[in-house]
Formats: sequence, structure tokens, C-alpha cells
Amino acid sequence: MYTSATKTDAAGNVSFLSTADNIVDVTAAKTLVVGDSGKTFVLKAAAGAAITLPAVTAGKWKYRFVTGLAFATTPWTVVSTTQVIQGGADVNSTFVPAANENTITFVATAETLGDWIEVESDGVNIYAKGCATASGAITFTAV
Repeated sequence: MYTSATKTDAAGNVSFLSTADNIVDVTAAKTLVVGDSGKTFVLKAAAGAAITLPAVTAGKWKYRFVTGLAFATTPWTVVSTTQVIQGGADVNSTFVPAANENTITFVATAETLGDWIEVESDGVNIYAKGCATASGAITFTAV
């Protein structure tokens, strides 16, 4: 078994170093907090749900989301309360950009096990990067 390790920056923001204890299976809707920073969330439910990110102004944080089970009925979404998601993802060898978005969608029936998105906040914006195998598997929108 691995143990959790943390580090605190000069501003007091805590981040978790990658360990087995920081890999979390998600099977239902979830609201994240800054204290979840550094964790990898494995999406493991046939019916997707919404994962709500902390407010961008809550501090600096970083999360990773990975498809761990095919979800044929509804998509998984990663949602910010403000339209500050920037960056993009390589989806089927095509760059899909994100500019001032608030929702990242893992599209049902287009997902492949191992598709992933990583998001991190600097307190002003949320920066996204990721990769998906199939066309249309990950989208960014302003809802």
C-alpha cells in the first residue's frame, strides 16, 4: 500500500503527490474541493454524471479524469461555474480547442477506456489538456 504525500506552496495551497491513495473511482455526481487537488478520478459508471469543479478563485488546484468504464447511456461532464476553461484536447489526432468554456464532456458511446482530461486552476483560469481516441469523444462548451 502506498501512503499519501502532500506539499504546500508559499501561498498555503496544498497539493497531493501521485500515489495509489489518490486514485478515486467515481460512480455518481461529485462536487470537488480544493483538498481533492492532485487526485485522479476514474469515471466508472454506465450512466455518466456531473463533476463540479471548485470556484476558480478558491485557490490553485489540479485534477485528472480518466474513462474507466464504458458509459453507453449518458455522458460524464466536468463543470465550472464560470466560463474560464482554456486549452484543449487531442481527440482522434485532431486538436479540439477550449476558449472561455465551462463544460467538458466525455461523450457517451464515443468514449474509449483511458481517454483523459487534466484540469488545473491558477486562481484566474482553468487550463485543460487531454487525449481521446475516437472522434467526438471529448467536447468543450459554454453552457
